[in-house]
Amino acid sequence: MTFGFASSAATSITATANSASRLARLLEPAEWAAAGIPLLRNPREVVSGLHARHRPAPATAVVAVLDHEERLAASASFSRRSTPVDGWAFRNALLAHLRRVIPHDLRRRTPVRTAILLYCREGDERWTEEDGAWMWGLRDACTLHGLRCGAYITLTGGGWQVLGEGRGGRRPNSTSAPGCLADAGLESDPVPLRTAGGAVDALRRTAAR
Repeated sequence: MTFGFASSAATSITATANSASRLARLLEPAEWAAAGIPLLRNPREVVSGLHARHRPAPATAVVAVLDHEERLAASASFSRRSTPVDGWAFRNALLAHLRRVIPHDLRRRTPVRTAILLYCREGDERWTEEDGAWMWGLRDACTLHGLRCGAYITLTGGGWQVLGEGRGGRRPNSTSAPGCLADAGLESDPVPLRTAGGAVDALRRTAAR
């Protein structure tokens, strides 16, 4: 015998399970900091170069691959679809674009190239669950493509921020006009430390090892 509430109960259980799975596929700032993510030598130059090249608007992701000297080897940008926040879906999108722009390095014993992600979004510089899902997706996509997992950077109206490091700047931001590619590497003044994102000391210890 089938009772009338069985179907709705099953739907509720499925929805709860799916929600729990999505929440499991994200990384918090402390987890990210403990993962040994390599520090960028000149994050402002990298951010300015990607901003000038791709001109991201809010809800745009820019995935880039850097060589061992932090030179840009390949990059791609795409708009985030209006789907639920899910690291698995973000991983698939990142991996699809990486496969289009650069061959994998799975035959190497140790990765020599590093993938980073710049995500332009609304809001302020504080970590969100969406950021955590992008972090999870970036880390997993790098593993599947034979790359080192590098920095996750947000670009908002207030400026750019390397999450988990505390480094950032006011320009470029999500509303600023893109600079010239030839001038992207000319800004060499010190990048101020900022508190949002946290775990600066943990990353410094990781970099010192």
